[in-house]
Amino acid sequence: MTAEYDPFDADRPLTLRCTCGRPHSVAEHIQAFGAAHAGPQRLVDNAGMNAEEQRAADFMEAALVKALFPQEPVRRAFLKAVGRPTAMAAIASLFPMGAMQALAQDRKPLEKTDLRIGFLPITCATPLVAADPLGFYAKEGLKVSLNRTAGWAVVRDKTLAAEFDASHMLSPMPLAISMGLGADATPMVMPAIENVNGNAITLHVKHKDNRDPKKWKGMKFAIPFDFSMHNFLLRYYLAENGIDPDTDVQLRVMAPPDMVANLRAENIDGFIVAEPFNQRAVFDGVGFIHLLTSELWDNHPCCAFAATRKFVETNPNTFAALFRAIVTSTLHCSKMENRPAVAAAIAGPNYLNQPLTVLEQVLLGRFADGLGSVRNEPNRINFDPFPWQSMAVWMLTQMKRWGYVKQDINYAQVAEQVFLATDARKRMAELGFTAPAANSKTHVIMGKTFDPAKPEAYVKSFAIGRG
Repeated sequence: MTAEYDPFDADRPLTLRCTCGRPHSVAEHIQAFGAAHAGPQRLVDNAGMNAEEQRAADFMEAALVKALFPQEPVRRAFLKAVGRPTAMAAIASLFPMGAMQALAQDRKPLEKTDLRIGFLPITCATPLVAADPLGFYAKEGLKVSLNRTAGWAVVRDKTLAAEFDASHMLSPMPLAISMGLGADATPMVMPAIENVNGNAITLHVKHKDNRDPKKWKGMKFAIPFDFSMHNFLLRYYLAENGIDPDTDVQLRVMAPPDMVANLRAENIDGFIVAEPFNQRAVFDGVGFIHLLTSELWDNHPCCAFAATRKFVETNPNTFAALFRAIVTSTLHCSKMENRPAVAAAIAGPNYLNQPLTVLEQVLLGRFADGLGSVRNEPNRINFDPFPWQSMAVWMLTQMKRWGYVKQDINYAQVAEQVFLATDARKRMAELGFTAPAANSKTHVIMGKTFDPAKPEAYVKSFAIGRG
């Protein structure tokens, strides 16, 4: 901290002009006499700064403290009472100067400002969709066209054809596409999860007395996509109850918006899908919620924001701006006090096109289950952007378990290449948000602990599987 500006010195008055008394600016003082010492602790790291940059950072800190304590006696009394380190920690917690400085440096000219983003009209897409009416895209200088699609194969194909610049995807999809499963191998990146939980297994009302999955042989279930958490979680649940999902039941890939109509027509016995279609089945009186997927794996990943690696490498500044907008929206949506307004913002025909009552029951977690009860589950859906690589490893184990992947997998390498946890941590810090310190952790699925360091042993530990 230079001598002219030290807002945390309780023994000197804080002035925003040169203190030497000569008729020149502080910058001119530095040019003539050199930079002063940089001894005291500061809010921003001044490593690598030249004299002008250091002066600007010092002035920014001093101006902030001056705004907080316009009366000089109050500032000095506060500092004497709590001490320099405590004062700095308190102010930094409210105004992360280092993050603000880094973010300002990262805001470079955008290569592309008009973007097309694909999405499915489900509540998992809430952060990506809400970023439009809530102004998070516009704040980053982006003009985003949200393109509603009916199914996940369309999202995949239009993203690979560059018709979409980026997309809302099921979190296993970027892994599958990168490995050439279901499409030509194309390197993908997934920098942010959009939602955790947010799904359910819903059955037709005729099955209200058939709640034991051990008795579900011969039933027909809809899933939204092969490479989905829905498919993997339903398979896991059935297999844990002794039902082979490939031989004992029928699993049909179906676009989420079509599931309620097919349940009503009794073409299927049930489905596992994102909201609001589980709640819509209850709302329409044709289905009931058998269980929430959070009861299988609490805080499991579901959907994500993804793009091709080519788009990111061609448009790094645009990608950074898009990341900032979506992560800011995700964390905004994670706060329960914001969700009534979020539900109202995304309910309309341009977005999810659902009754507001249905969206509120999902986002607020107080809902009718179709069995005569009103449940209160605040974590029915949540929004947490950090892309844990251990979640990617689990998805890969399920691809191997059920025969989608025949060859050996370098689990950790694929997870690291696609789930950009390290990059997400850096960018979240720049936004002033706290990210986990590690890229992986253990997870508990139906009472069984998954260790991402031992994926092959995990695959082989199951009685039912193809891998």
